[in-house]
Amino acid sequence: MEDSPINLTIANLHKRFSEESYSPEDMVNEIYDRIESGDPKIWISLVSREESLQRAKQLSEQKIEDLPLFGVPFAIKDNIDLEGLRTTAACEEYGYFPSESAFVVDRLIAAGAIPIGKTNLDQFATGLVGVRSPYGFPGNSFNPDYIPGGSSSGSAVSVSAGMVSFSLGTDTAGSGRVPASLNNLVGLKPSRGVFSNRGLIPACKSLDCISVFALNCDDARTVFDVAAEFDVEDGFSRQMDPPECSAPTMKIGVPLPSQLEFFGDSATARIFDDAVNHLIGLGYEVIPIDFEPFSETARLLYEGPWLAERYIALEDVLNDCPEILHPVTRSIIEGGNKYSALDFFKTHYRIQELRQKAGVVMEQFDAIMAPTCPTVYTIAEVEADPVTLNSRLGTYTNFMNLMDLSGLAVPCGMRPDGLPHGVTFFAPAFHDYDLLELGAKFHAKTGLTAGAVGSPVPSEGKPTALSSEERLSIVVCGAHMKGLPLNHQLTDLGAVFVEETVTDAYYSLYAMEGEPARPALVRQPEGGSTIMVEVWSLPLKNVGTFLKGIGKPLGLGKIQLIGGREEVGFIGESCAVEGAKDITALGSWRAHLASQ
Repeated sequence: MEDSPINLTIANLHKRFSEESYSPEDMVNEIYDRIESGDPKIWISLVSREESLQRAKQLSEQKIEDLPLFGVPFAIKDNIDLEGLRTTAACEEYGYFPSESAFVVDRLIAAGAIPIGKTNLDQFATGLVGVRSPYGFPGNSFNPDYIPGGSSSGSAVSVSAGMVSFSLGTDTAGSGRVPASLNNLVGLKPSRGVFSNRGLIPACKSLDCISVFALNCDDARTVFDVAAEFDVEDGFSRQMDPPECSAPTMKIGVPLPSQLEFFGDSATARIFDDAVNHLIGLGYEVIPIDFEPFSETARLLYEGPWLAERYIALEDVLNDCPEILHPVTRSIIEGGNKYSALDFFKTHYRIQELRQKAGVVMEQFDAIMAPTCPTVYTIAEVEADPVTLNSRLGTYTNFMNLMDLSGLAVPCGMRPDGLPHGVTFFAPAFHDYDLLELGAKFHAKTGLTAGAVGSPVPSEGKPTALSSEERLSIVVCGAHMKGLPLNHQLTDLGAVFVEETVTDAYYSLYAMEGEPARPALVRQPEGGSTIMVEVWSLPLKNVGTFLKGIGKPLGLGKIQLIGGREEVGFIGESCAVEGAKDITALGSWRAHLASQ
């Protein structure tokens, strides 16, 4: 687009509106000018410019401080009702004019938001690719040869391309997170039932979530504050009941390396490695976990009886006029007719077992982090193999609603080909605010702008391990200590010695083979001993350079020092002990060197 994009973050719009030289009407005209020069396949229907200008004009009678979404433009996935526009779910023959807007849409409008139009989607929200629509489909907002992600394709692209501030999507199996990752957006999948589904065409009624696409976590939180309201008329609505506040563990779980699957995409794999480093830089300990309970649950969504819910949602269409369905959509949903009540209960019992296992793991962490999607495909690749490639995109998303989790997709980095990718943080239900706080810190740490138009991302606090002098404490236990071969890697970057101390009695120390000689400090579930270490203070601006010099199988994580204090320091992966000599009894690396 040749016209200069406007910064549509909520904070920026409200700042400009407060200056009185820029009005909601000015914003509406800019929005429609951009839409008219943009990709028409983003939209299925639009509110007229005149009607939106009338809504904007009515806001002059309101105070901006009284309406959290004063003058904020938003888009609505076309399986969610907006009074005055047809709801089609990307199936023209199915379409209808609703008598009222969806519950969530009404709340957003009451808070001052201005609906702009209804967005394209994978028909009946069945798909993660974004190309299963008879209305055509938008390309990825960074490269139109690639898929936009689905099913909420138009909702994501409308925000990324600078046409609205936020949008509503839906997320049953990843439809609100995969498009966020592929278009450099935040994608909030609320806890099930926190947003009312009244006015939503169901895909899987017991699992569906209306979701939010936003440019940053602050905007997503503002929308969440407005939309999260119990609805007595929705049988699946739940009261938002945040868990009691507790001190953060400063630990994030990630899948075991052997369980990470990127289908040969090394670029996306590197972005996930970057995400781990961002968390370490924020003061978190990143710990690999067994991801199989989540992976098995993900497989059960489309390989089990929950597919019958999709059949129920479209039973009349399948019986009376199946020819109106997209061929791929029809072939998938028709498979839901083969399951029995016995199949359902057997699968339900297994999912409960997997939820119990996963729950025990998640109690140890502030959140779990996984890739949002393992790779990205061109439109041509998906058209050649629509089912297999679509399934791959749900590798890290399909399990979430079956396990009753809250989830937040956050941008992380850009691939060499210029396409974005992100990660998803998830936690048990009702941890939505915790995830938004974590996501805001993480997003700021990436240094990215938002969407495809480069909207700035707010700076969020300082990393938890930083002092007021912008320095990070680093615990070293081997060749980086004073007088040893790698100490210059610290001093060359401005590090200064702080103290000599010991760990708590939970660690073992191993001497690894190789040059220069290095130890591996490994935390033990039982047993262990205290190990002598040094604490150094490194300027924050040089942490990234220092990280690049750390070779496998070592990394940085949280180390517990004597007295319970935690600091960032060198830790060894479990593979570091293979073939290494256990020198724990000596108590320190210096003692080991002296014994040689």
